[in-house]
Amino acid sequence: MADYLVVVGLIFAVLLGGIAVDRLYARFARCNPELGPFRKNDGSCGCCAAKAACADREGCSI
Repeated sequence: MADYLVVVGLIFAVLLGGIAVDRLYARFARCNPELGPFRKNDGSCGCCAAKAACADREGCSI
């Protein structure tokens, strides 16, 4: 039973780590639009593709 709980805990930790990395990447892309567009997971272009929407760095304070 202990092995089962450890495995469930590890899977949960890996999932939370993946979510954290995804959010850090999105924040970095918002704060640095000159490095390229943020690519959403739905396959569409990012919010910075037009460059006009990301002229100000309002999102960097989040």
